Amino acid sequence: MWDVLAALVIGFAAWKIFIAPRSFEPAGTHPAPAAIYQRLDGDAFRIADARGRVLFVDFYASWCEPCKLELPLVEAWSRAHPDAAVVPVDVGEERSIAAAFARRYRLQNVALDPSGSARPLFAVEGFPTIVVIDRNGFIRAKWEGLNPAIGLAMSNADGRLRN
Repeated sequence: MWDVLAALVIGFAAWKIFIAPRSFEPAGTHPAPAAIYQRLDGDAFRIADARGRVLFVDFYASWCEPCKLELPLVEAWSRAHPDAAVVPVDVGEERSIAAAFARRYRLQNVALDPSGSARPLFAVEGFPTIVVIDRNGFIRAKWEGLNPAIGLAMSNADGRLRN
């Protein structure tokens, strides 16, 4: 029984790291919603303004333990790849909570979704969830849950969708 359980865990980990991040929807299948979120700095973030760039929208909440592990990895990738657009979106929390969390984890370009509208718009079922939007404004992938190799997944998506 333990052997079967171990094989299942290894299989899931392999799928999560190597297969799921390479699975993309066909181009032009699902247009990204015309969502607008206010940033912590007061400016507005519009999904449509990112056209022409690959956009990674990282939905999270401060109470989410896996988010606390993945967000630093996403931020490190973002800093190393300034040509890609990465926007962390705090979902369902007040500005003060989001601001304190962003300071603690040194998050940049944080957008706020205090009403939780991202859940139905982007089909966010759990946290963290990263939605990948191509240069033409179409959702090409959605990755849910903690992925320790998120940087590899983001590099792969950026390279494939940039061309």
